[in-house]
Amino acid sequence: MNLADMSIKEIRVTMEKLDEVPKDFLQLLKEDKRAGVQALAKQVEAAIARQEKLAQMWADMTVYEKAMFEKGHQYIFGVDEVGRGPLAGPVVACAVCLPKDFYLPGLNDSKKIPVSTREAFCEIIQRDALAVGIGIVDAARIDAINILASTKEAMKLAIQQAGKSPDALLIDAVQLTGMDCEQVPIIGGDAKSVSIAAASIVAKVTRDRLMAQYAEQYPGYGFDKHAGYGTPEHLAAIARFGPTPIHRKTFTGVKEHA
Repeated sequence: MNLADMSIKEIRVTMEKLDEVPKDFLQLLKEDKRAGVQALAKQVEAAIARQEKLAQMWADMTVYEKAMFEKGHQYIFGVDEVGRGPLAGPVVACAVCLPKDFYLPGLNDSKKIPVSTREAFCEIIQRDALAVGIGIVDAARIDAINILASTKEAMKLAIQQAGKSPDALLIDAVQLTGMDCEQVPIIGGDAKSVSIAAASIVAKVTRDRLMAQYAEQYPGYGFDKHAGYGTPEHLAAIARFGPTPIHRKTFTGVKEHA
């Protein structure tokens, strides 16, 4: 291919038709002296670097899964929760079992991913996962049994709702009782395991949608903005209007007004 005979627009159109730019094509771009082509070459190099970084990140975050597959486990569940810290709303857990060949570059802890990407990833995960289960424990139950017990209860509910029996559980930080399978609690697991990261995303999207619904049901508290966390605006609303039925009456910041 002789790039000298092609306009920059033609080169760009050719590149857009490629799934990935071959190294020899990139070399031709770099050798072309036109400023516009040089700019294209830099864009391609940056894109390749990003993809390589994401691929390495994926490799780092599938270490636990590979170890479980090597043991002969088929249904490896990642389990995570969202909503332990808020003053209002439920704690939501998710259990996700990903296929062995699943690949979603950029998958990470839900807190590190922009909202639009999180929503898109959630759809992909729910579409392609072998199993997805969601467990929800409301504020009244949290007040009754405490947040740690509620978190574990939500996780167990999520596993039950997944529709398959796990061979192994990769769980963010906690150990569950009464589970007849191998468990690997991983501190900071949503940034170390793709299965846990996937669970964190589905749990986060699910809870955020619930809190947006609560914002309509209980206007004035801003649940769609802070998701129930103790922001100054939220604390001011509690002081002004009092707690709602979805507030956790045993939590500091709420119990003073209950």
